[in-house]
Amino acid sequence: MSRPALEVADIFRGRGPAWRQASAGHVSLEQLKVMSAIESCRTAALGGHVARCEDCAYTTIAYNSCRNRHCPKCQGAAAKEWLAEREADLLPVPYYHVVFTLPAPIADIAYQNKAVVYDLLFKVSAETMLTIAADPRHLGARIGIASVLHSWGSALTHHPHVHMIVPGGGISLDGQHWVFCRPGFFLPFAGFATWLDMTPADPDMFGMPDPDTLIQLPWKAEVGWLATDPWMCGKPVAHAPRNVLKRLVAEAAAKGYELKSGVECEFFLIRRMVRRSAIRRTARANLVMISRR
Repeated sequence: MSRPALEVADIFRGRGPAWRQASAGHVSLEQLKVMSAIESCRTAALGGHVARCEDCAYTTIAYNSCRNRHCPKCQGAAAKEWLAEREADLLPVPYYHVVFTLPAPIADIAYQNKAVVYDLLFKVSAETMLTIAADPRHLGARIGIASVLHSWGSALTHHPHVHMIVPGGGISLDGQHWVFCRPGFFLPFAGFATWLDMTPADPDMFGMPDPDTLIQLPWKAEVGWLATDPWMCGKPVAHAPRNVLKRLVAEAAAKGYELKSGVECEFFLIRRMVRRSAIRRTARANLVMISRR
């Protein structure tokens, strides 16, 4: 196989030092190690071995690989073999791509407890898919799943999430036949509705605007923002967060309590330095919402 005109290692070697300098303080040690490994892969920096023909004395030098799991050259062959093996397992049905992502606060915990939290992410995401798919109100079948963990996001920041490849159907619960999903939809109804005792036969929700929440955007006078309350079948959805909060506020008021809440505003000031590095300063102000009478 011929060498491509441009490789990731070429980009890292040419632009990596300047990028690391400009991004100082925003790149983890693990990311720096990966970049260093890719830059050094199959170069004299990692050593190598010499092969020489005994007949014609032709000599060639083969440099060692970095063997880093993020290196496209080291993992290229392994990736092709893995894909070929998975293709042999494919069923003659459509496949769907499903992603489960950790919320930011839990992702911060996962960074210091990777083995435990990543294991939970695999188990919980798989259990969620299996439970919803097995529900006769949705698919009513036992499905198969191939899951892959990605610990980084496209911005090269810690962003743990699981990618799933799921066939468009599964084996019936009695094991007698294959159950196909609806064309174009793996599970045709929002997963959270499983716990709200709803089915695809239920009507759509309607967002009832709350005029008391109307806010005019200061920077664009013709645009306003307001909150809505989910309604279905002519009545509020009991489990909707705003409706739950309203109910609790009313219960508290009946007992003589008054709810006071606030919001925390956060903004960033960016200043470009001589070295083109950025210093981020965070200023926060606590604003108290005064209840309207």
